[in-house]
Amino acid sequence: MDNDLKERMESHPEINWSEITRQAIEEKIEALEVMDELTSESNLTESDVQEIADKINDSGRKRVDEESA
Repeated sequence: MDNDLKERMESHPEINWSEITRQAIEEKIEALEVMDELTSESNLTESDVQEIADKINDSGRKRVDEESA
C-alpha cells in the first residue's frame, strides 16, 4: 500500500478497514466462483462471462447514477 492511500485511510479512523478489505475479498471470490461455475457448465469462456459481467455492472452503474442525479 502506498503512503498516500495509507494517509487517506488514516484520516478516517472510524472506518474498520480490515472489515472493508475482508468484504471486498469475499465479494471477489464469490464472483470468481460464479464465473468458474458458469464456464464449467456451459460453452461460455471466461472472456464471455467477463463480458456479460461487465455489461451488467455498467448497467447497474448507469441506474445508480440516474437515481442519484
